[in-house]
Amino acid sequence: QVQLVESGGGLVQPGGSLVLSCAFSGSAFSIYTMAWYRQAPGNQRDLVARITSGGSTNYADSVKGRFTISRDNARKTVFLQMNSLKVDDTAVYYCKASTMSRISWGQGTQVTVSA
Repeated sequence: QVQLVESGGGLVQPGGSLVLSCAFSGSAFSIYTMAWYRQAPGNQRDLVARITSGGSTNYADSVKGRFTISRDNARKTVFLQMNSLKVDDTAVYYCKASTMSRISWGQGTQVTVSA
């Protein structure tokens, strides 16, 4: 049974930075593709960034150059470094763990970017 717990959200001013963490409970973390999604009120849940078991990454166009996803297999944790935050980045951020046969989601952490 995989459990994911996000942390690190909060209120930040435009131009500021936050680091989100997603702690993975369960076995075989290293084989999972890990991803961050976000959902703003009234919108669908969209992919922000993804990192594969081999370390390959991809990003939504809207965050390229500003956000960085990384993973620490020893700590079973995935991170999302968010720089140059914009008001449009305001959303609930969710962590997702997936393999070919399994998908798990965290409960989400709120990120609010406001002056």
